[in-house]
Amino acid sequence: MASGILPHSPQFNVQSFNFKFPRKNRTLLARISNEQQPSSSNGSPSSSSSSNQKNSFPGKLEADVVVIGSGIGGLCCGSLLARYKQDVIVLESHDVPGGAAHSFDIKGYKFDSGPSLFSGFQSRGPQANPLAQVLDALGESVPCAAYDSWMVYVPEGEFLSRIGPTEFLKVSSDFLNYFSSTESDLEFGFMVGHPSQSSQFSYFGFMFLQDLEKHVSLDAVKEWRKLLDAVLPISGAAMALPPLSIRGDLGVLSTAAARYAPSLLKSFIEMGPQGALGATKLLRPFSEIVDSLELKNPFVRNWIDLLCFLLAGVKSDSALSAEMVYMFAEWYKPGCTLEYPLHGSGAVIDALVRGLEKFGGRISLGSHVEQIVIENGRAVGVKLRSGQFIRAKKAVVSNASMWDTLNLLPKEAIPKSYQERIEKTEQCESFMHLHLGFDAEGIPDDLGVHHIVVNEWDRGVDADQNVVLISVPSVLSKDLAPPGKHVLHAYTPGTEPFALWEGLDRKSAEYKTLKAERSEVLWKAVERALGPGFSREKCEVKLIGTPLTHKRFLRRNRGTYGPAIQAGKDSFPGHSTPIPQLLCCGDSTFPGIGVPAVAASGAIVANSLVSVSQHSQLLDAIGI
Repeated sequence: MASGILPHSPQFNVQSFNFKFPRKNRTLLARISNEQQPSSSNGSPSSSSSSNQKNSFPGKLEADVVVIGSGIGGLCCGSLLARYKQDVIVLESHDVPGGAAHSFDIKGYKFDSGPSLFSGFQSRGPQANPLAQVLDALGESVPCAAYDSWMVYVPEGEFLSRIGPTEFLKVSSDFLNYFSSTESDLEFGFMVGHPSQSSQFSYFGFMFLQDLEKHVSLDAVKEWRKLLDAVLPISGAAMALPPLSIRGDLGVLSTAAARYAPSLLKSFIEMGPQGALGATKLLRPFSEIVDSLELKNPFVRNWIDLLCFLLAGVKSDSALSAEMVYMFAEWYKPGCTLEYPLHGSGAVIDALVRGLEKFGGRISLGSHVEQIVIENGRAVGVKLRSGQFIRAKKAVVSNASMWDTLNLLPKEAIPKSYQERIEKTEQCESFMHLHLGFDAEGIPDDLGVHHIVVNEWDRGVDADQNVVLISVPSVLSKDLAPPGKHVLHAYTPGTEPFALWEGLDRKSAEYKTLKAERSEVLWKAVERALGPGFSREKCEVKLIGTPLTHKRFLRRNRGTYGPAIQAGKDSFPGHSTPIPQLLCCGDSTFPGIGVPAVAASGAIVANSLVSVSQHSQLLDAIGI
């Protein structure tokens, strides 16, 4: 969602606005691979996990580390542990790996269950995306389609939003004088590319006035520029330490602080006094940076709140500044694009599973963990629903949410303070999902892959039934749908109240009626994005998911998106627990919600379970 919100992918990106059609999509390899992989059932490069027997445990009933859950965080943790030559097994309750990022097939349509907007797969070096760093360590590749825009539908109108190196429209005095003499209250927006591209001046200036309603005022342009000028100087501090260098013990002084001391010092020198002062706000809410700049334009404030909410599940008054500053810098660097994994988000999962198994790790599907076993106060393994006991010689790592992890522990083994802290942690709400398979006839040929619809600013971006995200990945990856067809996923980004659904029988008429009522906002958003050529009656596949669906299939307490942690008031928990040998990773732990964050959390836990020497050798191997 991540993001996010892209479910577990809060990577909905900050960018400028432009009113042009997308450039032709191109295919690239996000990781270099020396061999071709056969295709799995979901069309992506296969891993041997697809041949696992769902109801029988593979191999011995013990490992150095047992990982509960095969979400991105759990797989990053498990695969890196295997890379570190640890005996590791990942236990997955369902018959496919991936958690919220898994893909599924119905009638020839291949659907993403969660995140669909990614970036940074091809990034390298210390400031690379954490997931990219993990894939580097595993030597795995994910073929991607690259693109740079998505459509936005807001109360002010519709526009194409882009990422990449951007500047606000810088126009000559003649250009400004012309418009000021013909349109006293002229409103215009941003452009992409270098201002010397005069052809965009003509398109943006004249076509905008002819064809589009006003969107962004000159004041908004100035305020957005002011924000960028304040944020970019402090980005060096936010990006100074590679996530893969962090570990949960004093060894971090060697793997992070000492190793990157020169680059840290260089970053602080380069950012100057203003940047250094701003860096002190990185652990505060992002709204404090916004407020300090006296940004007042309603559109700018709303847009910032929207980006924060999609990235972190909270608005700017609760979003951590470091996370937002990091993503601003990431999205404005030269060569930045958005990326969609060919064959669907399941291709990312397949790459992680391949890495896990390549280094000797195991994954067991259909292995539902019933309880974390505690002996002499320590986590020593897990008990499966089948009754089997899997011993963990070194540690148990839970990739489940904090609430679900708590429910796996014997009541008598839970420290009271630990239980109270978890129970008091506020939750983000849940989701409504709409998965569709339909004929492409009548759908615009230039249809974009991503669309976001905001119905009302006044209600707030976190209000239920107000914001809808839409992904049509078959625009980029044709194999996701039968020839001449499209596959679509629309959802409300963590704003659907679980309380409306709690206690309902999924087979009841009341449940079916509520599904129809609460999914209508999704249908209307899809109809707006796809145009009059789309007909809901002609869809060949119609799947409506509710918070109860989310709870059931993703094993998420109350179907929640994750913890609603407010920066400045609280912080995401670390990865250790009061119970020795029990660690946690995923979106209930630092650094938080979203694909990059959960990948980083898994890596941090893996690093913490090996020696500083092994950790340093891995950093050397991937060149950071």
